[in-house]
Amino acid sequence: MTTGYFTTEEHDTLRARVRAFAESEVRPHIPEMESKKTVHTELSRRIAAQGWLGVTVPVEYGGMGMGHLAKTIIIEELARVSGAMGAMVQASQLGVAKILHFGSDVQKKTWLPRVADGSCLPTIAVTETASGGHVLGMRAKAVRDGDDYILNGHKVFVGNSHVGDLHGVVVRTGLGPKGLTAFLVEADRPGFAVAPQQSTMGLHGFSFGELLFENCRVPAANRLGDEGDGLAVAYSSSILYGRANLTAVALGIHQAILEETVSYATERELYGKPIAELDNIKQKIGQITSRLMTARITAYHAAHLLDQGQACDIELMNAKLVNVESALDSAREAMEIHAGIGLTTERPVERFLRDAYHIYAPAGTSDVQRLRLAEAAMGRTKGQWSERIAAGAVKVS
Repeated sequence: MTTGYFTTEEHDTLRARVRAFAESEVRPHIPEMESKKTVHTELSRRIAAQGWLGVTVPVEYGGMGMGHLAKTIIIEELARVSGAMGAMVQASQLGVAKILHFGSDVQKKTWLPRVADGSCLPTIAVTETASGGHVLGMRAKAVRDGDDYILNGHKVFVGNSHVGDLHGVVVRTGLGPKGLTAFLVEADRPGFAVAPQQSTMGLHGFSFGELLFENCRVPAANRLGDEGDGLAVAYSSSILYGRANLTAVALGIHQAILEETVSYATERELYGKPIAELDNIKQKIGQITSRLMTARITAYHAAHLLDQGQACDIELMNAKLVNVESALDSAREAMEIHAGIGLTTERPVERFLRDAYHIYAPAGTSDVQRLRLAEAAMGRTKGQWSERIAAGAVKVS
């Protein structure tokens, strides 16, 4: 039975389970994560052990086989309590994508069960300091040497950099778009290192740092697909998983913003009554509610289409655009309602605003999404990634 927003009773049961876990197991660690501002390895592992990283992994590999809408709900519910832990799961899902869609039978049988049982946290590593979001501008390279490849270079802003067990790394093996190749690099492989974690504005408890490769020897058997498939690995991970995953993080933060704002406005009194009774405050809360409802429909619709194997690149672009911009707008409005106390750590609204800003750039800024949407409207797209690899996606009836 459908209960709304494309969800079923199975989705509702999953949501209740994740929410209960987030409240009892994640929320108590927030003060510690905010204070230390470093990756919380233990909590990341505890979440992975729930099996949720395998939500899109087929049952035959030990996964949940529930698809992208279920994945959205898991990330959303974790991000509602902790944007950092929502980000941890979304980044792991990027690592899942590369194996699902480009891994060999041996790679799938080796790694997907480990992802599903929580013993392996996968990542995707594409971005570099000089090239930024320009994938074709990367300089890290791999050179064939017998049955191995030797990797040299670095990657930055890698989600789960400091807790990842298996890094999906896209590097240059030649020139041009066909000169990129992807590899699976185990975290304990000689020649691989992780740079010290840097302090960030938000998402405290999550790590998105720098990976270093210095004559790192990787077996050819660790290559994902053929030489030259690296661009497809990078783009599909970002477009099909990245936009949807980040949308879910923004949605969870947005839900937290509404709940916190209503709570504060109900308890804060002015002129002898709660400020929630003031018309101007009601207007702002009503606007936040409207944004959130629209954002959730947009997010769930895109994830539902992805589950059905339908072409949905523009829906995914729009979902990220709407959810990120809406969460930021609502966070700023919530700050106005909180006034001075919103600038302190006494209330969590300032954390929500900081965390929401971290979702803006990955998988394309809002400006990038608008440009791509305009190109689609003008008929200038060159096919859709969601359509190209729909055959490998989890289909949900």
